[in-house]
Amino acid sequence: MSDLNQIGLDKAKSKELADKLNELLANYSVFYQNTRGYHWNIKGDDFFELHVKFEELYDDLLVKIDEVAERILTLNYSPNHRYSGYIEKSAIEESNHVSDGKTAVREILDAFKTIITLQRDILELSDDVGDEGTNALMSDYIREQEKEVWMYSSYVDEN
Repeated sequence: MSDLNQIGLDKAKSKELADKLNELLANYSVFYQNTRGYHWNIKGDDFFELHVKFEELYDDLLVKIDEVAERILTLNYSPNHRYSGYIEKSAIEESNHVSDGKTAVREILDAFKTIITLQRDILELSDDVGDEGTNALMSDYIREQEKEVWMYSSYVDEN
C-alpha cells in the first residue's frame, strides 16, 4: 500500500500524470494570456462580436487553469505557477499584438489543437493509472473544446 498515494493511485504513475498536467497548465496559461490580448486589441467590423467571444473564452480558460492546478494538488504534487516556466514548457507560443479577428481566431484554433491533443494524451495516461477524476475532467474538456473548434472554424471557413 505504500506505493499508493492518498487517493489510492500508484505514486510513480501519479507523478507522471502530474507532470503532464503541469504541461497542460503551462499551455492553458499562455493560451489564456494570448486570449486576453486578442480581447484587448481586437479591431474592425467584428469588434463587438469577437470582443465578447474572447472574453467568454478567457473566462473559461481561467476556470480550467484553476481546475487543472487543483487536480495536480489532489494527486499530491505542486502546480507550477511561474510564467517563465510556462513559456519554457508550453507548446503554445506567446502571441504578438493581434488586432485582426481572423488571425486571432486562427491562433485560437491552433491553440485548441495543441490543448486537445495534450488532453487526449493525459486521458490515455489517466485511464492507465485508474484516475477517474482526471479522466472525467479531460473528457469534459475535450467534448466542450471540440464544439468550440467547430464554431471558431465556421467563423474563418476552415475545416
